[in-house]
Amino acid sequence: MNAPVPNTKAELLSKTVEHVDITAYDARPVIDAMRKMSFTSRDTARAADILDMAVSDPDCSPWLILAGSTSAGGCMHVYRDMVKFGMIDVVVATGASIVDMDFFEALGFKHYQAAGPVDDNVLRANYIDRIYDTYIDEEELQNCDATIYEIANSLEPRPYSSREFIYEMGKWLAAGNAKKPGSLIQTAYEEGAPIFCPAFVDSSAGFGLVKHQKERIAAKQPYLTIDAVADFRELTDIKIAAGTTGLFMVGGGVPKNFAQDTVVCAEILGIEADMHKYAVQITVADVRDGACSSSTLQEAASWGKVNTTFEQMVFAEATTVVPLIGSDAYHRGSWKTREKRRWQKLFA
Repeated sequence: MNAPVPNTKAELLSKTVEHVDITAYDARPVIDAMRKMSFTSRDTARAADILDMAVSDPDCSPWLILAGSTSAGGCMHVYRDMVKFGMIDVVVATGASIVDMDFFEALGFKHYQAAGPVDDNVLRANYIDRIYDTYIDEEELQNCDATIYEIANSLEPRPYSSREFIYEMGKWLAAGNAKKPGSLIQTAYEEGAPIFCPAFVDSSAGFGLVKHQKERIAAKQPYLTIDAVADFRELTDIKIAAGTTGLFMVGGGVPKNFAQDTVVCAEILGIEADMHKYAVQITVADVRDGACSSSTLQEAASWGKVNTTFEQMVFAEATTVVPLIGSDAYHRGSWKTREKRRWQKLFA
């Protein structure tokens, strides 16, 4: 019997992930039907209603809070289009969502679907990284690291908030360097919508920035740093300027807590800021360990962060419900009469 032919890299990376287009289908009838159902369906419909309330409210500035790997899994264009069409004014995300997924694809690279179970040691031998059933070419990811390094080297060596550095990434893409137009980073840059990554270096950006610093230190030259305190200050400034805010949260963890804490931070500064008026969290995290990926929305109310009048937890895997909620919001059209806040202007 002949030995099985080992998987080749070309075979493993043969089927690309295609990102869902919320403008191509109308999810309103599905959401309307879910509203008459029970369990997670009804929770999803109420979450869609709350997002539409936030977009419809002329006093409200909606924010997208993003954690996990749904961008790599096919939801990348949902988030991009929410910014593009003015449903979202601010993005707070993990570094991986912004750099390893969105910026990575802006450089012309792809994410790939796994065809079936494969030994992870085989993937390692082929220089392929795995996110559940999604593959990334490690050699291409290292190109992303190198690009961050080059951008860092081109900038004045001083402290930058993640918002400021990501703005420079968007500027670099918009200057003709994007191989894939219309990334979230470039769209946010063009629409004046700030992106914050409170744990920015926990991503492909971290490797490029470490290389930048190591080489500058060895050469006894000044280097660029990421100022996490500036992130917190700047997002709090937006919260104070915005007044009424809404949070559409996919996942939880650091981005969720960071966005919610702006209310408390404003109070510490002696400024009374309203609790986030609208809040949706989509998560598979559990409450039994006392966390739920940084507390339930109801628990956040005890800290003075979230108003529980218009809040909804949706316990679902996000790629199954985000495309429905996003399409519902797009086709209801409340964004058409909404003025984009363009909060980047605060830092010009």
